[in-house]
Amino acid sequence: MASISGGGNQSIVEAAENYEILEIINRGLAYAIIIAGFLSVVFIFVGGISFILSGGQEDKIKSAVSTIRYAIIGLIITILATVIIGTVGKAMGLDIIRYINFGDIIDTITQITSQADGGGSRTLN
Repeated sequence: MASISGGGNQSIVEAAENYEILEIINRGLAYAIIIAGFLSVVFIFVGGISFILSGGQEDKIKSAVSTIRYAIIGLIITILATVIIGTVGKAMGLDIIRYINFGDIIDTITQITSQADGGGSRTLN
């Protein structure tokens, strides 16, 4: 049976193994917000590079400007989503903002890849 207790300092993998619903929701939403923000910034750069490389061609300029515009809109929506989810989450007992930490994400990725490895590290020897 799934427990509904907030796990605290567990990774998303440990929370999933222990079936802690709130911990999985907290980390899943935090990671989704981070990925959305990262992709927005990447598309702003892609649109900027497309604009620079457009060579004055009107259709390429319009495409680059629309890419930048939609990426900025996506970034604004991501920021608003963070504020809204943080506010609603506190009302529901979820603390999502504390999981938006790049170090935690790197630790989780490292843990997932080490488990996929079979627990050991591989070398090129």
